[in-house]
Amino acid sequence: MTSYLLVVGDRVALGWILTEHRTAFPSRGRSEVAALEPGDELFVYTTRGCFKNPTRDRGRIVGTARVAGPVERLEEPVTFGDRTFPFGCPLDVGPLAPFGDGIELAPLVDRLAAFDGAGSAWSIRLRRPLVRLSDDDAVQLRSKIARRVGPGNEAPYTRWWLRHRG
Repeated sequence: MTSYLLVVGDRVALGWILTEHRTAFPSRGRSEVAALEPGDELFVYTTRGCFKNPTRDRGRIVGTARVAGPVERLEEPVTFGDRTFPFGCPLDVGPLAPFGDGIELAPLVDRLAAFDGAGSAWSIRLRRPLVRLSDDDAVQLRSKIARRVGPGNEAPYTRWWLRHRG
């Protein structure tokens, strides 16, 4: 099993992921997307801009998911804004942190191998759909998120997708 940050920068896309229990990618060409396998662990990370207020919001890990099937071409590509995502895979989504809570990533980057050597430019590594984590990174994040998540926290995260789809 490999662990990754699943980087989500759009609230409508986040709602789709959590409602449909799937995730989507713009291409299968990125090495980390091509390597994704059933059973892999995803830490769902919402960027500062995900909820359209980057001065208020922090980049946070809000929950976890497991890859439940292979990455394949979607029968119907999904579109968010001006971006189309023709590849995707099913997910088993775990419980979420209450809206506005979760693990803030910035204070942890100095302790995560995924950001070794990045210095103050660490956020550049989040400009991709998946960021591979070391086993030690995953253990650290797993213990922190377990204390924050619980049942029944989905609605605030999914509301934009539910409005969007009509």
